[in-house]
Amino acid sequence: MEKEKISTLRVQSIAFSHNGHIPPQYTCEGENFNPAVEISNVPPDTKTLALIMEDPDAPRGIFVHWLLWNLTPHNPIVEKTNQGISGKNSFGKIGYGGPCPPSGTHRYYFRVYALDVALDLETGANKDSLIEAMKDHILASGELMGLYSKKGKNNL
Repeated sequence: MEKEKISTLRVQSIAFSHNGHIPPQYTCEGENFNPAVEISNVPPDTKTLALIMEDPDAPRGIFVHWLLWNLTPHNPIVEKTNQGISGKNSFGKIGYGGPCPPSGTHRYYFRVYALDVALDLETGANKDSLIEAMKDHILASGELMGLYSKKGKNNL
C-alpha cells in the first residue's frame, strides 16, 4: 500500500521572516531563548507535532539546536517556553540552544512535522532517536529558515 503524499505545513515566526535574520535575543549574543513559532495547515488527523532546529553550516557538520516533540497540534510555540518534550541538542543540553556561529552567516532551519501519534520518547533523546520514532508517522512537514552571524563576523 502506497503512503499518501505528505502535505506541507506553514511554519512562521513573528520574530523573523523566512530567509530573514534572527534577532540577537534568540542567540548566544542575547538572552538565548526560543522564538515564537506558529504552525498552520495542520492536517485534521494530527495527534502531535515535532520540531527539529539545526544548522547545516556548522564546521563539523549539522549542529542540532533544538528538539521538541509531543507538541499540541493547533497551538503556537510560545516565545521563552519549554513546551512538549525536549531532546538533547549538540551543546549537550536539553532544550533550546540559540544560534552561535563561530564565523560567517549560518542558516538555521526550524523543521516541523505533523504526526499521527504521540511519541514514546524520554526527555533528552537525541535527533536520531526522534527521527526513528517519527518514521512512518509523518502526515505533513514544513520549515522556516533564519540567518544569523555574530556582530562583526559576517564573512563566510
